[in-house]
This record gives sequence, C-alpha cells and structure tokens, in this order.
Amino acid sequence: MGQALAVGDRIEVLLLKEEREKIRYTADVLADDGTHLVVRAPWAGTQARDFGFVRFEQGDVFTEHFWRDRWYAVKEVRDASGVRKGWYCDVTRPAVQDGGVLRVCDLDLDLWVPAGGGAPLRLDEDEFLASGLTERDPFAAARAWQALSDLEELAADRFAALG
Repeated sequence: MGQALAVGDRIEVLLLKEEREKIRYTADVLADDGTHLVVRAPWAGTQARDFGFVRFEQGDVFTEHFWRDRWYAVKEVRDASGVRKGWYCDVTRPAVQDGGVLRVCDLDLDLWVPAGGGAPLRLDEDEFLASGLTERDPFAAARAWQALSDLEELAADRFAALG
C-alpha cells in the first residue's frame, strides 16, 4: 500500500476522468493508515452546483474517505454551519498516492445518500454505460458495479462505520 501521510499534512487531490483532469484541489489529512486516507477540504467548485437532490456551494466542507485498495470514495458533505447534507459516493479505481498527490480515477457511477433519511440515489448509470468501459475493460466494469453495490450496503447505516 501507499506510504501513510501524517495528520495535518496537506495533499493535492487530482480527480481524473478517462485520464483527463476533472478537478484538482488541496485537502488536509485527518487520518491515514496506509490504506484508508481521510482528508477534509472546502467545496472546490468555483460556483454553486445544484443537482436537484442537493446543492453544493461555497462554505460546504467535504470529509473524504479514499482507499488504496477499494473501488470507491465516500465524501461526507456538510454546509458552512456544520449541518450534514449527506454523502456523495464516487465509484473509482483505487486511489494512488504519488508523493503529495492523490490520483483518483472516476468511473462515472455515483451514489447520493441523504443525511435525513430516504433511499440512496444511484447516479450516472447512463454515463457509465455510454463510457465504453464494459467493452474496453470488463474487469474494471465488473469491479465498478460491485463497488456500487458495496456502497449501497454501507449506506444502509449511513456510513456509521466510517466514523
């Protein structure tokens, strides 16, 4: 696994989509055991983004869980006053740390889990199917679908096991 970072370190998170940079931001390390890395960062968007089921905006804080051996990331979202909005979960390839950069390859499938209850919402299945990953890399596609199922199981207890 990767070399563990120290609490208080800063790391640059690089989110890739099909090897192209989607977004890059700096985050503070909260915990790292060499496999599971937890960071905190403000909303990295330049403007608010309304998804219909949630709105991400300036002042929102993301506590993000990345794994170097799992095919997903879990991001707890809180507003500026600390009220939890929910969890945005990305299906990704396992995170790869290279020095002070954490590379995360997004595989399109996502899950939104509202904090106040209600069923998890699967997102972007159409994008995933249109991406061609199933044909290009059947192994990765199978892992992605399994990761989405795993996330739905974790969501049943609203990610209590993550702390």
